[in-house]
Amino acid sequence: MYSFQELTEIVAQAISQYSLPKEPGNLYEPISYILGIGGKRLRPTLALAACNVFSDNIENAIKPALAVEVFHNFTLVHDDIMDNADIRRGQVTIHKKWNDNTAILSGDAMTILAYRLLTQTPAIYLTPVLNIFNNVALGVCEGQQYDMDFESKLTVSSEDYMRMIELKTAVLLKGALQIGAVMGDASNKDIELVGKFGTNMGLAFQLQDDLLDIYGDEAIFGKSIGGDIIACKKTMLVIEMVKHLSEEELNEFWSVFNDKKIDRDRKISVIKNYYDKVDVKSIIEQKVNYHFSLAQKALEDLSPENGRKKVLNTILQKLVGRDS
Repeated sequence: MYSFQELTEIVAQAISQYSLPKEPGNLYEPISYILGIGGKRLRPTLALAACNVFSDNIENAIKPALAVEVFHNFTLVHDDIMDNADIRRGQVTIHKKWNDNTAILSGDAMTILAYRLLTQTPAIYLTPVLNIFNNVALGVCEGQQYDMDFESKLTVSSEDYMRMIELKTAVLLKGALQIGAVMGDASNKDIELVGKFGTNMGLAFQLQDDLLDIYGDEAIFGKSIGGDIIACKKTMLVIEMVKHLSEEELNEFWSVFNDKKIDRDRKISVIKNYYDKVDVKSIIEQKVNYHFSLAQKALEDLSPENGRKKVLNTILQKLVGRDS
């Protein structure tokens, strides 16, 4: 069995050894940049960890795991363009360092590079791995579209929001784990269970990300605090908070929330005061804990003995109470 540290080192080594063409520079340099600035590299580590739950041989899972990481970074590049984000992992975003067109094209190339890596999967696993990956890729696009649609909706239900983040965020964690399980020759039941583990971990992860957007430390978080507020995103904080406001308070809240000309710091301060007033932080923390408990139950139900699940449990625990 590999430890969490050993798996992260295998992922880091695979990324460092991943060779990209040199020319044209403005296509490949942004890709090297986004892959090189780190991040948690959670998804490829999950793929390898899931494989290792069922098999001691993880070598064949490395290229599919790397494909997941390349694809994930593609989604970040395009998300940052759509959100007009300045900072990613504490560094300038690609579309700000280069320009929008360069970022779009480099992102497009990353999807092709991801599929090129997937084709190096042994033939016996290729079809199920591609099916999982294709469902992930389409799901992420669907989730992003729902996210954009919410910007023009007056109200968003908690059910709709959870469906959106399941597609936009959780589906990639689920897919990474299921790809790893396939590569480890897991049973269909265990592949389904590891998917449930990933889905609920992903939901908790995103809800906590929503919290960190306003209650996190920018130096640790790696992104500008209040970005969701400035982008007028109706996260679960907004959805839950407005349930507790009077009609007059609602009118005041929406007038500030939808104002794109107001001073950034003042807007963040006003909205945060509303959040604090109804203690929305506690409400979201309860939802985070709920989905973490469902993730833990799915992990417990996996057929291998508990010792083989240690790394997945470690990752789950590391995400609880994270501040980055």
